[in-house]
Amino acid sequence: MDEQEITATAEISLQEPESVNGVEGESPPAADSEAAPTSDELDEASSDLISDAPTQEEAGAALPGDAETETETTGAEQEESQEGDGEETGPERQWYVVHSYSGYENRVKKNLEQRIESMGMQDKIFQVVVPTEEEIEIRGGERRVVERRVFPGYVLVEMTMDETSWYVVRNTPAVTGFVGIENKPTPLSAEEVEKIMKRIEAAEPQIKVSFKIGQKVRVIEGVFADFVGLVDDLYPEKGRARVMVAIFGRDTAMEIDLLHLERT
Repeated sequence: MDEQEITATAEISLQEPESVNGVEGESPPAADSEAAPTSDELDEASSDLISDAPTQEEAGAALPGDAETETETTGAEQEESQEGDGEETGPERQWYVVHSYSGYENRVKKNLEQRIESMGMQDKIFQVVVPTEEEIEIRGGERRVVERRVFPGYVLVEMTMDETSWYVVRNTPAVTGFVGIENKPTPLSAEEVEKIMKRIEAAEPQIKVSFKIGQKVRVIEGVFADFVGLVDDLYPEKGRARVMVAIFGRDTAMEIDLLHLERT
């Protein structure tokens, strides 16, 4: 090859190509001018990432599974609390009415109290009451205070009802049974108990009045002794009665002490 041909070949190789990848005038992307990181730089970057990562405790605090576990634990505690609140406390302490032979009320009270003591039933049978009230009785021209049974033939018992306490009361001598519906003991309501207790705890004795309105009576003492009249009205709280007495042919109303009257 001569010198001219060598020169021409060198010029052709130095000329800029007209197309690359089939696109005219477009140059290939320039290579990144930054140098590739060294192995030491990569190790340092990895150390920074590891130091910035959350600890196991921090990561564990945010785990959703732990929140669910806490919720389940709280719910279980609430259920246990509710179950504890709903536990049965046993029979309720209430008043019951016991029927006895008439005139044996006080004997039933004494016998039952002895059975409670001997059988150790103080934690189930608490009180035995014969309802009574004091009243003033006028007899033979004299006034005296006597005790009268409010409910003859009945005794009140405060107790918790179960098979054992029922057996102790029911088998007390002179007891004929409990008052109830269809042979089932029925407790008194709170209002009934309060009414009975107020009556038997009254401070002032009631006056027993043996007279009736319209009844014929005789005055036995005072200015109008031996006068005969008719009872027009009664005032037990005052111990007096209004009597219509005939005086000079006319009926005259006067209040007279019950002690000064007798039936004719």
